Amino acid sequence: MYHPYFRGKQFELLTIRETAKLMAEQNFVPVIEPVKESLGGLEKALKAICDAEGKAIVIVNPYHGDHQENGTGISQLLQQGLFGGAISAGILLRGNINLADAVTCHQAHLGHNPTFIHAGFTEQKGLAGYLHDALPQTRHVFIADHANTLYRKHFEGSTRILIRDGFKPRKNAEFAKIPVEEFSELHLTFQSDLGMNGFGDFLMVGDVYSEGGGPAYAVAIHLTFIDPDADEVMYIYHFVSTTNDTPTDPAGKFGQALQKLMVKLNSGTSKLLETSAIKEFRDLHAKGHFPGLGYVKKLSMKHHIETLADYLG
Repeated sequence: MYHPYFRGKQFELLTIRETAKLMAEQNFVPVIEPVKESLGGLEKALKAICDAEGKAIVIVNPYHGDHQENGTGISQLLQQGLFGGAISAGILLRGNINLADAVTCHQAHLGHNPTFIHAGFTEQKGLAGYLHDALPQTRHVFIADHANTLYRKHFEGSTRILIRDGFKPRKNAEFAKIPVEEFSELHLTFQSDLGMNGFGDFLMVGDVYSEGGGPAYAVAIHLTFIDPDADEVMYIYHFVSTTNDTPTDPAGKFGQALQKLMVKLNSGTSKLLETSAIKEFRDLHAKGHFPGLGYVKKLSMKHHIETLADYLG
């Protein structure tokens, strides 16, 4: 049902490992685009998914990161047979892929239950024709900004997933001006209004890819919640440090953002689900500990998955 889209950086893969059991129980299927040359972290994440009897989609031809020129290493990892039939080979269809490339990649990965991820491809009619007989057995993931209703119509009869980016990227300091905003209603509309079999998002990271962040002039904690007073639409809080004029003291800035989160939680009006991630934020506040910005992002992603699991479960 829910298909979170992860880029395979360290803390994204750690999030997958820590939530593998929960995602398997809820039939959540993560989509993973490996971006780091070393595949050790990816292998550990996939093993955690398999141990939990879950499923995942791993993109074998990434557009971003260290494997964008050659995804052979990812294909070889799948071909080792470590994961049984739990891991699907994802074929990423960006604007730089033509029909012949898509067909070749599909043929090469027939043994791994391939999934097409549509993100700028322009030969949808030809692909649907190629898949004509096999269409009911295929799965298609559509990135909403690149695949409109008419585009998706070519693949009716197959399993169709719609992923929409709910995170609006800004400099961290700018989030202070918008402490809460709408994140997504796709969990409510994907089936009845849009005719999809599932939905997804890019969590708190968004679809904009960067190799690494620069100095943190401001620190922000991003946390989602379902609002029962607004037709159960999902919203996102941005808790931002007060200090934002220098790139120093990330620990102090995290403490400021965390204090704002604690005030909201303790007000009793936050509507945030008391997930295990929220418990960790409370523990960090009690200890006065800064675990690093990557760890903070991991907690935000974990909270998002736990919130959706609670709502959809």
